[in-house]
Amino acid sequence: MIYTLSILILLLPLASFITIGVPEFLNKKYAWAPKVAGAIGTTSLLLVTLLSYATAITYFGGARVADGTFATIVPYNYTWLPLGNLHFDLGVLLDPISVMMLVVISTVSLMVHIYSFGYMDGEKGFQRYYAFLSLFTMSMLGLVLATNIFQMYMFWELVGVSSYLLIGFYYPLHAAVHASKKAFIVTRFADMFFLVGILIFGFYTETFNFSFMPNVQIAEGMQAFSPCAAEAASKSLAFGGMVLPTALVLMFIGGAGKSAMFPLHIWLPDAMEGPTPVSALIHAATMVVAGVFQIARMFPLWINYAPEAMTIVVVVGAFTAFYAAAVACAQSDIKRGLAFSTISQIAFMMVALGASTALELNHHEHGGLGYLAGMFHLFTHAMFKACLFLCAGVIIHGVHTNEMSAMGSLHKYMPITSATFFISCLAISGIPFFSGFSSKDEIISACMHYSPVLGWFMTGVAAMTAFYMFRLYWCIFFGSKKNIEHYESHHVSEHGFNVMTFPLIFLTVITVGVGIVTTLSGFGLGFEWASFGNLVTPDTTQYIVHFDITTAVISTVVACCSIGLATYIYKGDSQPIADRLYATFPNLHKWAKNRFYMDNVYQFVTHKVLFRFVSTPIAWIDEKIINGLIDFSAWGANEGGESIRSWQSGDVRHYAVWFISGAVALTLILLAI
Repeated sequence: MIYTLSILILLLPLASFITIGVPEFLNKKYAWAPKVAGAIGTTSLLLVTLLSYATAITYFGGARVADGTFATIVPYNYTWLPLGNLHFDLGVLLDPISVMMLVVISTVSLMVHIYSFGYMDGEKGFQRYYAFLSLFTMSMLGLVLATNIFQMYMFWELVGVSSYLLIGFYYPLHAAVHASKKAFIVTRFADMFFLVGILIFGFYTETFNFSFMPNVQIAEGMQAFSPCAAEAASKSLAFGGMVLPTALVLMFIGGAGKSAMFPLHIWLPDAMEGPTPVSALIHAATMVVAGVFQIARMFPLWINYAPEAMTIVVVVGAFTAFYAAAVACAQSDIKRGLAFSTISQIAFMMVALGASTALELNHHEHGGLGYLAGMFHLFTHAMFKACLFLCAGVIIHGVHTNEMSAMGSLHKYMPITSATFFISCLAISGIPFFSGFSSKDEIISACMHYSPVLGWFMTGVAAMTAFYMFRLYWCIFFGSKKNIEHYESHHVSEHGFNVMTFPLIFLTVITVGVGIVTTLSGFGLGFEWASFGNLVTPDTTQYIVHFDITTAVISTVVACCSIGLATYIYKGDSQPIADRLYATFPNLHKWAKNRFYMDNVYQFVTHKVLFRFVSTPIAWIDEKIINGLIDFSAWGANEGGESIRSWQSGDVRHYAVWFISGAVALTLILLAI
């Protein structure tokens, strides 16, 4: 059965990492030739992709229980480390969202592997790059297949290590080293809260499983998966029922760090110092979606035991979406513009998850809509965002800079890139018959049902999305013509159909195909893939996905108006309106371009406050008091030894005197007693 082969989805990229990496790291002269190393990594990911697709087809084609929902299948689950009532397990869990994530991760990673053959050609460290890509992919696959929270955390940290290695790939450059350290430190700080939340959860519930609800297992020959006993749920109600909400909010902080939610977003724009294919992988299918997946995986706990705490997810997500969209409107670096676009879109997913409450799930016909829409947007966003970043890579590869001021009128020289970038912009803007329309409109619809204020707020952010994406498009492909002579003299081109343009076309086909199918089917197809089956409550097994014509029309009109405004302002050789806006609101543009100085705030807090008033006193205490006490102990022992050194003279007469004196003293003491 295909499920028994699912373990290979983890083992193949791990084997690829070891095969490529060990010779490279131990002795350079035994390292594989660059193209051979690339071929090993790409072949491994091709097999992983085929296995993932086969698993998805088999699973969605028949893994259902009696009530029609999808089963939770655990082909492997082994107790790795028992600790009394608690135990750390390692295994593979297949359910709708994990199988969907297999398709997303393997597809995008395979495209990145193929694309990198062209983009990284001739780069020093080519073998190291493909070894790290394999490790990164394996880490994310292990995260989504985890059977318990602790296993998820193990792979969660591996994702962080992999991103550190890839962001700092160009380690001779100071900017790359700084960016990798920044990403590592910020996400480690957030992960501390994740770990504390896991420990609180495990201590009070005596389990690391994801849910208190039983999961049905129907596959023949597969191991039954039984989450924690029902009585463990009662322990979570200790301290006024605040244990689980506290643990889940702490875990959410870890997810907010990985998914770059405000104010833990500062690492992601600087992560653009890594190779552009790595940026595509981080933004589309691995690191930044890990936080969304964490909330989705533990969604049953949220809605059953901490529904009020979901408000935190909604508020943080909504503010982050607006903040990132505002910053993206002013970026001149193409990759940083796309980076803030990712932050905003991930925030959309967070808001959608938070907008699904227990009340709606159990008593409302729109129950689960936010969850379904958020997870489906994760799928659609991965495809067109990966395409956008890979398009950016083709452009940067051609013009050798990230700055849009060096671009303009590139549509003549890069027609495939221009077309695929345009389609991806339509998708992320939510235009009908493109994949983003299906998912984003349902997020807005879910927000409208949650709160009209939230719904209109997210509609405004969606309008900003369409505006800044087409600002990018017009400035890059139909902007100033002043650089045309430079393009022609340097033979700027995408060089037709090749390993760098094939992934663009492939991802665009998925974007268009999914958009057409889901739009024509009234959004129903596709949402089922992102469902959570019977993981929420036993009596909540069917969810209705509505095509809300009002929301669809409003969001489409708003998106078209935003696209029209961006076209009016930015298309053409000159941009007088944009220049006047900059002149009229110079401070606003300056603040937005500089990310509202959030990095400066962190610098001030860390250097002027923490280092001066916390770290410096602690360092003084460590040096003067703790080290002083230790040094004093050593000095005292040394002085004591020197003071009695003369007693060990080696002279038998001295020893006899001391012996007789001691004997006389003891005798007198005994007589006195």
